[in-house]
Parts: sequence; C-alpha cells; structure tokens
Amino acid sequence: MMNNQELIQSLRRISYIALFFIGAIVVISAVEQKQVSDVKAVRIAIEPLADGYFLIDSADIHTTIERSFGFNLEGQQLAILDVERVERVLEADPFILDADVYVTAGNVIKIEVLQREPVLRIIDRNGLNYYLDEQGNRLPLSRHFSARVLVATGNIPPHVPDFLEREQYLLKDLFELARLVREDPLWKVMVEEIHLQNGSFVLIPKLGNQRIVFGPFKDVDDKFRRLRLFYEHAVPYAGWREYKTVNLSYRGQVVCEKW
Repeated sequence: MMNNQELIQSLRRISYIALFFIGAIVVISAVEQKQVSDVKAVRIAIEPLADGYFLIDSADIHTTIERSFGFNLEGQQLAILDVERVERVLEADPFILDADVYVTAGNVIKIEVLQREPVLRIIDRNGLNYYLDEQGNRLPLSRHFSARVLVATGNIPPHVPDFLEREQYLLKDLFELARLVREDPLWKVMVEEIHLQNGSFVLIPKLGNQRIVFGPFKDVDDKFRRLRLFYEHAVPYAGWREYKTVNLSYRGQVVCEKW
C-alpha cells in the first residue's frame, strides 16, 4: 500500500505525462491550423545598390512570382506554399543575387532581396546593351534606373557564361581592365569609357577630348605606373588639354601627340 509520499510522486508523474500530451496536442493543432490558414500579406524588402538606387521594385517581384505560380501569394493557403521554390524563382531573375523568403508568426510572407551590383556597361559591336556584375554575370538594362558605371564600347566579343575561365578572350581582358580602373581612386574618377578596337584598348577621360591609348592587355601595371607619373609630373606644367593622345603602348615610354 502506497504511503502519502509515494502517492504524491505518482500523481506528479501522471500530471507531467498529461501536461506533455496536452502540450503536444496544442502544438499539433497549432501547426494544422497554420497550414490551413491563409497568407495575410506579402512584405518585400529590397536592399538598395551602393549608390542607393534600385534596378527592380516590389511590383517586379510580384510579377515574377505570379508568372511562375499563376497566382498572387496573398490569400493563398500556407499549406500549398513552397518557400524554397519562391526563392529559386526569384534568384533566377538576372537582377537578383539572393532572395530570402519566410513566414512570420502572423502569417505574413517576408521576402528579402539582394540585388546584383552592375560594375560595367557593355555596348558591343552588334548594338547589344547590357551590364556585367562583379562576377561577370550579364544583366539587362533596368527600366527603373540607369546605373552610373564605367562604359565599354567597340569591337567587343559576345558574352559567354564562362568567359572569365577562358585563357584568351578579349571580353575577359576588358573586364579585368575595368576592374583595375574601378579599384583605383584616381582612375575611377578620371575614366568614363573603355573603347576596344582591333585588340587595343583606349581609355576615354570624363573631361576633355583626350584619348589614352592603352594598347593590348599586357604590361598592365607598368602602363598604369607610367600614366600616373605622366599626370603627376608632366600635366601640371603642360596643362591638361595640351595633348590630343597619350600613348602607353610603347614599352617604357609615354608618347604624346599635341592638338
């Protein structure tokens, strides 16, 4: 026969077990209730580009989802919502680098989008006009905003997905040259366009009509070194507008042509 202490311990165990099952039932009921619940709203947050602008907007996100799923997410049952598929659909958009989609406790779908950052605008020999991002991915022009980036023109070969992996490809040379211009504080503010003709590059400054003949993509560091010395030591005496062309294609020299 149980004494009072044993009876109390037994009742406690029974209470714990009962509470466990009640809690499990509540959780299961809540999950089932959530699954049959409808999406109350869709909230979209797009991270702006470095200069604060946007290549896409919330309406573009809604349109992309509706085209893929055939319906708007708002008002749909959570049970039929495939969050991972929504992310894949959005990340297939050329403007989107990453998409994070999740459902809040209030049955609100949150969509957080990171845009691709254009770094170079290409206007090729066939008249095609597009951007390249930092990874060399091709982006179309945006109807919302024209990114203020370095422009490349001339006899530019076609964009192919693996162009950065090819041993010899002029688009790869152009992309690397643009990167060097972009990463140097002086060249970044000075150069607005790179023109490619017959395998030779020409840098076009933002001010004036001067042309810097860079030549083929070789001895790059030395060419930029010579150009920097020229602007530091020669230009202050002769003047910025004195020279029509500054030619770096001759080894160890800076050959200038006056107007």
